[in-house]
Amino acid sequence: MPAKRRRQWGADRRTQPLPPVAAPASDTLITMGRLGIVVTLLAWAAYIVVTVISQFVNRGFQGMRFTSETVVYVAIMSLLTMSSLLYLVARQGALYRTRAHRRVPRAVVDEAFDDRRPPMTVLVPSYREQVPTIRKTLLSAALQEYPDLRVVLLLDDPPHPTRADHVAGLVAARALPGELTEWLREPRERFARLQAGEIGDLIDEYRWAADWLRRRAAEELIEDHVDRFFAEQVLGALAKDFDGVAGALASALDEGESLPDERKRQLCQRLTWTFRCEITSFERKRYASLSHEANKAMNLNSYIGLMGRSYEVRETPEGTVLVPSPAGTMTVPDAEFILTLDADSILLPEYCLRLVYLFFLPDNHRLAVAQTPYSAFPGSSTRMERLAGATTDLQHIVHQGMSYHDATFWVGANAVIRKRALDDIVEVEHASGHEVRRYVQDRTVIEDTESSLDLAIHGWRLINYPERLSYSATPPDFGSLAIQRRRWANGGLLILPKLWRNSRERTQRGEHGSAAQTWLRVNYMASTCWSSIGLILLLAYPFDSKLLSPLIVLAALPYFLAMASDLKRLGYKRTDILRIYGFNLILLPVNLAGVVKSLQQAVTGKKIPFARTPKVADRTATSLLFAVSPLLVIAFSVYTVWRDVQLHNWGNAAFATLNALAAAYAVVAFMGVRNTIVDLWLGFVEHLYVPEPSAKKPVVRRRRRTAPEPAPAPWQEILYRGAAATATGAYHAEASGSFHILASPPAAPPQHNRRASDRQPGRAGTADETVVPLP
Repeated sequence: MPAKRRRQWGADRRTQPLPPVAAPASDTLITMGRLGIVVTLLAWAAYIVVTVISQFVNRGFQGMRFTSETVVYVAIMSLLTMSSLLYLVARQGALYRTRAHRRVPRAVVDEAFDDRRPPMTVLVPSYREQVPTIRKTLLSAALQEYPDLRVVLLLDDPPHPTRADHVAGLVAARALPGELTEWLREPRERFARLQAGEIGDLIDEYRWAADWLRRRAAEELIEDHVDRFFAEQVLGALAKDFDGVAGALASALDEGESLPDERKRQLCQRLTWTFRCEITSFERKRYASLSHEANKAMNLNSYIGLMGRSYEVRETPEGTVLVPSPAGTMTVPDAEFILTLDADSILLPEYCLRLVYLFFLPDNHRLAVAQTPYSAFPGSSTRMERLAGATTDLQHIVHQGMSYHDATFWVGANAVIRKRALDDIVEVEHASGHEVRRYVQDRTVIEDTESSLDLAIHGWRLINYPERLSYSATPPDFGSLAIQRRRWANGGLLILPKLWRNSRERTQRGEHGSAAQTWLRVNYMASTCWSSIGLILLLAYPFDSKLLSPLIVLAALPYFLAMASDLKRLGYKRTDILRIYGFNLILLPVNLAGVVKSLQQAVTGKKIPFARTPKVADRTATSLLFAVSPLLVIAFSVYTVWRDVQLHNWGNAAFATLNALAAAYAVVAFMGVRNTIVDLWLGFVEHLYVPEPSAKKPVVRRRRRTAPEPAPAPWQEILYRGAAATATGAYHAEASGSFHILASPPAAPPQHNRRASDRQPGRAGTADETVVPLP
């Protein structure tokens, strides 16, 4: 068991999450938001007129260099100002939604499920996740108060690992569904045949359920803030809710009141539904007929493509395959709704019930996705996790505002999806004679963003439910955060053309989206690109100080003030806005690397490998590039200060001073001086180290042009692949006591898609390679 993470000074002091329903925005807050939008627009327009036009009108043409500088500087400032403005627009929409939202009473929700009980399947994709992490996720899903629920753990680990820790982790993960089923056995069996009777009996049942949950919460091993959150906000909150129902029933009994039989039946159903979930697992890599591409999207697609059909399991020379058969021994149940849930996320108990209720409303017949953008767990132990959590909670506001303008994007950590909508966007292809279905596109590593536009193109809607009902882990150190943020920055540019296609499709359907909708979506997909490049140019190039004006500072001021206000309302500090600025400076190279990967994929057409965010108890070492880049930002900013002071370029000197101080603080506070030195050394050594070949290492033998003809194929190969295929030697043949790797090896699933091994601190990840033992 890894050591417990040490709590840092300046870590998150919050112990309680924000309430699920945000308080309605005050008139003052909404008025100030409107004023901020107006000030931003007027200040930017005034800057264009006063600063730029006056330079040419009053002073005339001053040379090509100054003209080029002016055009570039104005373009950068305009794009950055537009991003600031769109944050204010989205924020304003979120404020409006807090005033419009009224939580639907629980009795109304219960009544809605009386005559409709649509089955739901929860899919939890997992790749070498820590078992305690998966356990909390599965239990938070299993304890949903939903009538027909099935939870499936999609294990994506290689089915035959060799490392001892990987073997142990996979064995424990495979056993987890059975263990959790047994964990829920007592209340499941108790409430399986519960019938509506006397109120006194119902009180006893609710109190028993509350006591059982409290005992289970007390048994939980609390090692960090996520464990505490699960025990208190899932198990504890559900127990408290059940106690509240029992108390209300007791008060009604004391007053001699009675409940309608229908309501008593609904309360009985609630206990039954809460504990009767089916929990199971599935491993696509056990089957040669399913895609083995190394990404979360294809893990989901492989299982969704099986739903609603029966299969016969066959053993073939290619491996185990699934063949559709009405009388098959393996049946994958269908579902009206699918909930995708990351293996490090936790749902609050009413998540499924309230989100599916949205789909029942008359105006939502074309609703495809309902979700609650995830929030950060309170009480994080590191400064990095606290500030990364602050940016996550700010994004919750942005996503709620995007729904106000009908510009919602699917956020893949959690979402309830109507399966019929996925059937609309599925793409079917065939590989090696097997059908491959793509519901969620895996062309980029931000599969949820592209799928959002696919759904919109087909006339489906997406919505963010205006409550906080889901939480997800935030990277606690710079190394793991860099992997996550680089992945987030990769792919937006590739998806952007679909936005124009979506606009054309909407126009043909007679739907006309607003300008805010279009620009919010463009900003969501492309702002990382222009913000990163723009800030790099501002840091690196000595623009003439005459281009800097108080007006452009005034245009940015509402953005920073609004964000500081939002941080305060979210339970953070207003001064965290300055820390976030430094945080973004050290992430500049990370974001830029993601943008470069997008451009690389656009040019080469090759998919970028999906890099999963590491979850380790200690920390993840970052690459040499990302370790040294923040130091270069500091050094160059200090040099810029010295240079601009010599040239009396005071505006740029002030900007460079701010950057140097903010980046230096971020390196010390978030990366850590000691950790940075270690990462620099490990990165330097990694580039110098060349492993010596071992005498016992298997040698890879490749077929030479003079190689003898391969031996005749076994009859099983001929019957399975066909005589023509086996005649070409497209299989593994044994000859002369050794194995040959032939020109066209079969698509064997364990080796068909090579996956990089887990990256360890100070050790480069290596790809698996097919090796052949020699005698």
